[in-house]
Amino acid sequence: MRIDLHTHSSVSDGTETPAELLAAARAAGLDVVALTDHDTTGGWAAAEAARPPGLTVVPGMELSCRWFPDDQPPISVHLLGYLFDPLHPAFAAERARLRDERLSRAERIVEALATDGYPVTWAELVGHADGGVVGRPHIAGALVRGGVVASVEEAFATLLHHRSPYYVAKADTDVREGIALVCAAGGVPVFAHGLATKRGRVVGDDAVAAMAAAGLLGLEVDHPDHSEAERAHLRGLAADLDLLVTGSSDYHGANKTTPIGACTTAPDQFERLLAAGTGTTPLRD
Repeated sequence: MRIDLHTHSSVSDGTETPAELLAAARAAGLDVVALTDHDTTGGWAAAEAARPPGLTVVPGMELSCRWFPDDQPPISVHLLGYLFDPLHPAFAAERARLRDERLSRAERIVEALATDGYPVTWAELVGHADGGVVGRPHIAGALVRGGVVASVEEAFATLLHHRSPYYVAKADTDVREGIALVCAAGGVPVFAHGLATKRGRVVGDDAVAAMAAAGLLGLEVDHPDHSEAERAHLRGLAADLDLLVTGSSDYHGANKTTPIGACTTAPDQFERLLAAGTGTTPLRD
């Protein structure tokens, strides 16, 4: 059984609609795929309508969070939530706040780039997003279309990275609050790509232990941005803290070069995840 528990559609920052993403999952030989768009469940209904026979779809989301170390700047972390009730009032309100925050941030980045002469406009980005929540990958795509850079990766490396003068921070959720919200909604919280040092600053083992004490149930270990040493460390940490282990591609369609199904989750770990989620059910035959 091939299981990929982290993918993004055009409802957030992927390039494929939920239907196209599920077709890609089936073509790649996946048996299970999770739809985990950023801060939104907006693709769930389309995924349910388009699910190919024989493919199990796990409703999920990737929540934008922060870890606040003592006497240091906060660290951006991402929390995957699976099988939660999308109508849980407190969690729905926090997702709405994050989407508004993401839109405001993107608009400020576009305004700064346009002021300096880069060929980007808010109207063009909103139209190209086709209903998705505009974020930095959409801005990167506009820079590619405008001939400023050759790829989305180059846009992030030159103009949209954390140290760029055009970077704007978001007021993300405290990760322990995010864990509490996912759990309150009957979901399964899993720490996403937690040791991806190639992305920037990462939290230490003490932070992961604190997250586990707050209700974290899993670690995303097998991820394209983790080295073999990082995977081994996370696997040992998961064993020490009795956390389930997931693997996934973090697929974004054409916005990233990683193919769907590049990393996968073991079936026994998937069964642990299913047993822990009570807010909603997987879409399956």
